[in-house]
Amino acid sequence: MAPRSFWKGYLKLSLVTCPVSMMPATSESQKVRFHTLNAKTGNRVVSQYIDAETETPVDADDEVKGYQRGEDEYVVLEDDELDSIALESTRTIDIDTFVSHESIEWIWYDKPHYLTPSGQVGEEAFSVIREAMAATGTVGMSRLVLYRRERAVMLEPRDKGIVLWTLRYGDEVRPQAEYFSGIKESKPDSKLMALIKTLIDERTTAWDPAMVNDPVQERLLDIIASKKKGRKPSTKAKSKTDGDDAPSNVINIMDALRKSIRADSKPSKTR
Repeated sequence: MAPRSFWKGYLKLSLVTCPVSMMPATSESQKVRFHTLNAKTGNRVVSQYIDAETETPVDADDEVKGYQRGEDEYVVLEDDELDSIALESTRTIDIDTFVSHESIEWIWYDKPHYLTPSGQVGEEAFSVIREAMAATGTVGMSRLVLYRRERAVMLEPRDKGIVLWTLRYGDEVRPQAEYFSGIKESKPDSKLMALIKTLIDERTTAWDPAMVNDPVQERLLDIIASKKKGRKPSTKAKSKTDGDDAPSNVINIMDALRKSIRADSKPSKTR
C-alpha cells in the first residue's frame, strides 16, 4: 500500500493544469533508531538547552536566533524579522522552462519525490506532459516552497509517473576544480587500459538493490529479535572482508592486473 501523499496541488504548463499528489521517494522509517535511557532507572533521558556560561536551563520562551559575527558576539534576529522573509507556500508547480536532461549533473540532485495525478480527471494532461518530456529528452524546471524553503525543482519523467527532484542551492556544491586541478594529466598505457577493461568486463553484472543492503542494520535487527525472545544474542566478531587489510604498495601494475584477471576467471562458489 502506497503511503499517503504529504503534498497536494497542481501541475501547470502554460494553460494546461492538472491536480497532482506528491510523496517522498525515499524513507528512513525502517531504520533502527534508539532512545537514550538512564541505565539506573530505565527511564528515557530528555534533552534541554543549557546556558553555556551560567550552566542553567533556558526556557523555550527565552530562546532566540543569533548569527555569529565574532567571538562571543552575535546578531540577534527577532521572530517578526524571520517571519517577514518567510515565503508564502504555493500549491502550483508551474513549469516555466525545460532543459536537456543530460545537462544537469547528478551532483545537483538533492531529494527525490514521486509525483502522480490526483484522480482520473487530470490523468490525461499529466500523461501528455510526462510523455512529451520523455520524447524530447528534457526535464521541467520550476520553483516550489518545500520544507519551509523555496527550492528549485526538476521534473523528470519516469515510468508512468514523474520524479520531482529538489535541487541543491548554488552555494552548496563545491567547484570540482578546487579538488581535481592538482591531478596530473597523463595518457594511460594502452596495454594497462586493455587489462583494466578486461577486469571491468569480468566484474560487470546487472544492478541489484541487494548491492546496497545495510549489513549493520540487519545485524542490529537480529540482536533485537534475540533479546525480545530472551535469548542471548551472538556477539562473535565480524568476519574480515577483502577490504579490511590495508593494500600493500603495488610495484608492478601490469603483474597485479594479470593476477586479478586470473583470479576473477577461476570459478567461485560465492559468485
